[in-house]
Amino acid sequence: MERWVSKVAVVTGASSGIGASVVQELVRQGMVVVGLARRKEKVERLADALIEFPGKLHSVECDVSKEESVLAAFAWIREELGTVDVLVNNAGIAKETTLTEGSLEEWRAVFDVNVFGLCLCTREAVRLMREGDVEGLVVHVNSLAGERVPAVPGFGVYPGSKRALTAMAETLRHELRATKIRVTCVSPGLVATGLLSGYSAFSEEALAAMPALRPDDVAAAIVYVLSTPPHVQVQDISLRPFGESW
Repeated sequence: MERWVSKVAVVTGASSGIGASVVQELVRQGMVVVGLARRKEKVERLADALIEFPGKLHSVECDVSKEESVLAAFAWIREELGTVDVLVNNAGIAKETTLTEGSLEEWRAVFDVNVFGLCLCTREAVRLMREGDVEGLVVHVNSLAGERVPAVPGFGVYPGSKRALTAMAETLRHELRATKIRVTCVSPGLVATGLLSGYSAFSEEALAAMPALRPDDVAAAIVYVLSTPPHVQVQDISLRPFGESW
């Protein structure tokens, strides 16, 4: 990880869950981290708690589903930090809906964040990586739900949005073949975050009884990818909590 010290990492959805764990771990590793989130104040509180570590965390307000917000965030990064070395596309949402009775508004909200928001952030980050000719890394936080769709009532378009990331990661690898930028998907199973807490099919007790990963497990996987040498392409990492059966 030594070569990443003082390098710039951008993490979307940085205010809680997996994103918060990732920014904390990267700051501990000495990186300059930009935490993008709609709830900027929560990232600022994380930054205050990390002042003893060698890296630094910047909080930038950003709604990845809105192009103007993404453009403003990356304009700040260009002005203040000059480049991007690592992008972690973590921002994601799920809405309880169905394909047979859901609304276009609900479906579009999921794709606007999980797919198009990822595309926007990737485009802007890669633009800066190419300008700086860096040995860059793009990580998509994907999901096992995009590979093997579980029978979760109301999961709606969420698995489809995650399946799309797998294809887009491969497309991005093709587009970046002549560069020094690597692309990785990290796909966890159930993670103990608030993603399913709003689903009527799951009580707090039911969720607590299910095998689950911790957000820092996903952060550790991303650190592993960063620790590999530039000639190694870690294409996909699947993480499943022990005992998960679907």
